[in-house]
Amino acid sequence: MQKPIIIPALDLIDGQVVRLHQGDYHQKREYSSDPLSLFQTYQAQGAQILHLVDLTGAKDPNARQITLIKQIIEGINIPIQIGGGIRHEADVNALLSTGATRVVIGSTAIKSPQLVKNWLTQYGAEHLVLALDVRIHSNGQKYVAIHGWQEDSKMTIEQVIDDFLPYGLKHVLCTDISKDGTLTGSNVHLYQEISQHYPDIALQASGGIGNLQDIKALENSGVSGIIVGRALLEGKFTVKEAIACWQNA
Repeated sequence: MQKPIIIPALDLIDGQVVRLHQGDYHQKREYSSDPLSLFQTYQAQGAQILHLVDLTGAKDPNARQITLIKQIIEGINIPIQIGGGIRHEADVNALLSTGATRVVIGSTAIKSPQLVKNWLTQYGAEHLVLALDVRIHSNGQKYVAIHGWQEDSKMTIEQVIDDFLPYGLKHVLCTDISKDGTLTGSNVHLYQEISQHYPDIALQASGGIGNLQDIKALENSGVSGIIVGRALLEGKFTVKEAIACWQNA
């Protein structure tokens, strides 16, 4: 089984690198005013792909940080996937035209599925990632949350994936909401379950990575990538150390 790729992630609000607690804009911690420098460091340490969330654009698509995003893309030479408030085809076009390798689509996939199916057909599945944030209920059902996690949709993650598979869906980024930003470890069982059910989906795990053991725990989970944000910003480990976790395994 191929080892997962470490995917360093940054969230941006008005040019500042931040972390929100559980998606709450009112619980924000600022880390840096130089996202390009951070991404260049991650690249130098061996990152093969980067992940960027434009939280300003997520809140107001008209305020998307295109100029800054363009500067970041021009300053690195590895692929980058970018999301944040992708609601219209113009949003997809703008990011791909700027040089993004993939565009990450969240709530729009649930609220306007036919629109996103059209994008999969038009732009190709390799250029789109469905970001599905799940809240696991007491009965074990994995419901996809929308509107910045404020409400659950009526669909499970399996129903959403099944709906998009006929349109070539390839990349899915799955976040266990209860783990996001907590540094308490990933929901390994969740990712094993989804990977086994959908072996042809390139699944990215997101949320909860706090130390190298959390990285190690996902080694044979079936995920293709591991999103790491806060732990890198807080110096829990480096990209190089994360990659080395299983190099000699």
